[in-house]
Amino acid sequence: MARPRTPLLSRDRIVAAALTLVDTEGLPALSTRRLAAELSVSGPSLYNHFATKDELLDAVVDSVIGEVDLTMFDAPPDWRTALRDWARSYRAALAAHPHLVPVLAQGPGRRPNALRLADAVFGCLVDAGWPRGQATRIGALMRYFITGSALGSFAAGFPEDAALYTAEYPHLADAHRLAEHRRTIDEGAFETGLEALLDGLELRYRMMN
Repeated sequence: MARPRTPLLSRDRIVAAALTLVDTEGLPALSTRRLAAELSVSGPSLYNHFATKDELLDAVVDSVIGEVDLTMFDAPPDWRTALRDWARSYRAALAAHPHLVPVLAQGPGRRPNALRLADAVFGCLVDAGWPRGQATRIGALMRYFITGSALGSFAAGFPEDAALYTAEYPHLADAHRLAEHRRTIDEGAFETGLEALLDGLELRYRMMN
C-alpha cells in the first residue's frame, strides 16, 4: 500500500496555516519553527517561499484584506452608500482576525490587496467630486475608525462583578451586564459611529458643492 503523501508546500498553504496559527494563539506564536511543525515540513523549506518572517506576515495580513468586499466600488450608486457597505465588510474581516489588527493599522505597505483597497476607496471619492486632498484624508479617517473599532470589545472590558461598581461608580451600576450583550453593544456602537461620520462628511460635501 502506498504511503500517504504530504501535500505539496505552496505559498497559499503556508499563508493559510500561518493565519490559523495567529487566529488561534496570537502573533507571538508565529515562528518559522512552529509553522514548519504545523505543516509537517522542515523549517528551511519555508524560505523557498518567503525570505523572511516579515514577508510571510505581510502575505498573511494581505490575505485578510483580500476578504474585504470591494464590488460596491465597481458602479457605486453614490459615494456614501459605497463607503458604508465597504466599512461594514472591512470591519467584519478585521473582527474575524483581531490579532492582526495592530499590523493592519500600520498601512498598506507593498501589499497588493491593501493597495487595491486604497485605490478603490480613493477612486470612488475622487470620481464623486471630492478634491484629492480631501479624499486622502477621508480614506485615512475611515481606516482609523474601522481599525479602531476592531481592536477590541468595549463591552467585554467591564468585569461581570456588580459589587465592583456599586459603592464608588454609581453611574455604572449596570456595567456588569455589558459583557453579556457584547455583540449588540459593539456592533451598535460601530453603526452609530459610522452613520455619524458619514452624516458629517455628507454635510461637508453639500457645502462644498
